[in-house]
Amino acid sequence: MSIFLQKQSTALTAYDEPLVRRLIEKVTVYEDKFTVEFKSGVMVDICE
Repeated sequence: MSIFLQKQSTALTAYDEPLVRRLIEKVTVYEDKFTVEFKSGVMVDICE
């Protein structure tokens, strides 16, 4: 997954549904943050 992400452009210009469905397993929304769980098992917390 890291090799794939390194090859991607960092500038997002449009929402890419197939890319999102390929990479993300689920997003959990909490009161003060949300957690993105990738299909690879990596979890990332996004805080304000």
